[in-house]
Amino acid sequence: MYRTILIFSLFILISSCKNNKQNDKTKIPTIAPPTSVDVVIAAAKQISNTVEANGTVVANELLEIHPEISGRLTYLNIPEGTTIAANTVIAKINDADLQAQLSKSKVQLDLAKKTEERLKKLLSISGINQADYDLALNNVNNIKADIDILKAQIDKTIIKAPFSGLLGLRNISPGAYITPQTALVTLQQIDKIKIDFTIPEQYTHLIKKGSAIDVLTNFNKTKLKATIVATEPEINNATRNLKVRAVLNDGKLQTGSFVKVLLQAADNNQSIMIPTNAIIPDADSKKLVLVKDGKGKFVNVETGLRTASGVEITKGINVGDTVIVTGVLFVKNNAVVKVKKVLEN
Repeated sequence: MYRTILIFSLFILISSCKNNKQNDKTKIPTIAPPTSVDVVIAAAKQISNTVEANGTVVANELLEIHPEISGRLTYLNIPEGTTIAANTVIAKINDADLQAQLSKSKVQLDLAKKTEERLKKLLSISGINQADYDLALNNVNNIKADIDILKAQIDKTIIKAPFSGLLGLRNISPGAYITPQTALVTLQQIDKIKIDFTIPEQYTHLIKKGSAIDVLTNFNKTKLKATIVATEPEINNATRNLKVRAVLNDGKLQTGSFVKVLLQAADNNQSIMIPTNAIIPDADSKKLVLVKDGKGKFVNVETGLRTASGVEITKGINVGDTVIVTGVLFVKNNAVVKVKKVLEN
């Protein structure tokens, strides 16, 4: 009986091993299908000789008027939206306490002067010593200095327009208590309009003081002329852009408006243009994915001029290279890809 059980157990074990071997043979390793992509063929194109930059309309002079001292307004003259001359009084702060101190100091000065004059006569006949006279003279000078301080403080209670210009909307009412943090109104000088814009460092050779530029308004597409007058002394190391300032030659623009600045390059040139969506931004570089021998190859590139539909590739690829434009995020380096369609570029 034990022999029969042993033979039966061996039979079951052999059958199980055969089944496992058959199951292993039926398992076929799975291979991920190639990523389907659309591509363009890199070709040299004639690009425009116009470089476009974003700009902002700036007033010739612009400021928020703040008081220098705290106090209650006793006079307010802010005709909103009108032009005022330089040194026009637009507000006055209560100065009654300062005026009282000034009157008191003037009385003290008058008495100190009389004392100094009497002691000066006594000194001339050796009636007093020099120290007594010096003390009286010092008292006169101290009171004069106090009066100058009071006059300066009283002058600060009168708020004047520092230059002629257009008043904005007032932010306070008569009788309000104001501090140096209170903005009374804005004042801007718009007889000369400035255009501030930034341009990438690779186009800084186009910027020359005195050269003309075109300014295109966003609302009615009017093209105006402006002249470059100055630049920042250095390129911004965060954005790698240079800030430029120009003055509008003619026409009027609303300050703060957005405008397009058009710079004319030396001449037209041929460059490789690739659709913008093909670029993969990286922390330190920009990449494209090329198709070589049926596989995706990542390459670092340098970009230049941007247009509404594409970007100029200045370094990294050659004419005739096959560039992946769709499905780039699913492609792995050296992985097989399947080209669905060759798009027009």
